[in-house]
Parts: sequence; C-alpha cells; structure tokens
Amino acid sequence: MGDDETSAPRAPRRLRWVFAGVALTAYAVDVATKVLAVEKLDGGRDVQVVGEVLQLHLVRNPGAAFSTGTGLTPVISVVAIIATVAVLFYSRRVGTTTWAVALGFLLAGITGNLTDRLLREPGPLHGHVIDFLRLPNWPVFNVADICINVAAGLIIILAFRGVHLDGSRDGDEPDAAADPEPDTDIDDDTVGAEERSE
Repeated sequence: MGDDETSAPRAPRRLRWVFAGVALTAYAVDVATKVLAVEKLDGGRDVQVVGEVLQLHLVRNPGAAFSTGTGLTPVISVVAIIATVAVLFYSRRVGTTTWAVALGFLLAGITGNLTDRLLREPGPLHGHVIDFLRLPNWPVFNVADICINVAAGLIIILAFRGVHLDGSRDGDEPDAAADPEPDTDIDDDTVGAEERSE
C-alpha cells in the first residue's frame, strides 16, 4: 500500500479545486451557450458577431470534430465515456496548476459534447452535438471544442518543457538519489545497535 502511494501521490487539495473549478465553469458555459444557440438560432437565423469573421450559425453535428465520423456516433460516445473516466483518474495525480487547468478544460470539452450525444435527439449515444460558432473557411464548432483545443495546447507546451503530470521535470534526480537520508539513518541505527551489543 505504501508503494502505491509513493508511485501515485494524490494531487494537493488546492490543485484538485483548480481542476474542478475549471472543469465545472467551462462545462457550464458550454451547456448554457448551446441552449441559447438552439433557442435563438433554430430555423436558420444567423447572427453576425464580428462581420464575416465570426458568425453564429446553428449546426447539429452527428460526428466528431469537423463533422468527421458522422456514421460512428455510438462509437464516439463510448470513446468519450472512456476518456472522461481516464481524465478523472489522472486528475488525482496532477502536480502543477497548469496541468490542473489543462485537464479541467479537457474534461469540460469531452463531457460537454458527450452530454449532447447522450441527451439530444435522436437518442442516447446517437445524439447530435450542437455547434454554432463559424469562422471563415473553418468548420462550425462550439465552446467544448475550444476547451479541448486549449487543453491540447497546454499539454503540448508542458510536454515540450518536460513537465510531467506529477510536476516533476525531465532531468530531475530520482527520489532515492535526491533524498538518501532514510538509508543513512537505517545504517546508523544498525551500527549503534551492533556497538551496544558488543
């Protein structure tokens, strides 16, 4: 049991709160904006936010990102469920604020679109994802997609910087080498015991 705790230390409470706060906030924004998009844009009413640069245009997407895999909605849903469990599992080990933020955004993005696939028409695991943000020459997307891309960018930066999930960095000394005192203390106690026995 002690070995398991050493190999997979739990994230500090502060980082768990950061992870949960980012995930819940971003998820709430995604759900709320999708509800508004369906309410205001259904029926083909487009809205220009920044001229031709950013428009609101409602699309019900049965596939994955960029409308790929439109015939694989149940498979995509199952993969999203597995990914959600994986993110929750690894979030227990985060050792830096950036990792907590990255996984928070990732969880929000995955669960935001998964909620659509589970609850929206035509039915559970087959639901169509609500997309409503349109840029020139770019597929229509939503807040959950933004969250996933932000998370991916942060994870790539952390990887290039050599920052691992637990906060350790490439080139850090192993724990045993960095803290040799336990072995030294044991040796000293053993020597002292031998001297007393003599």
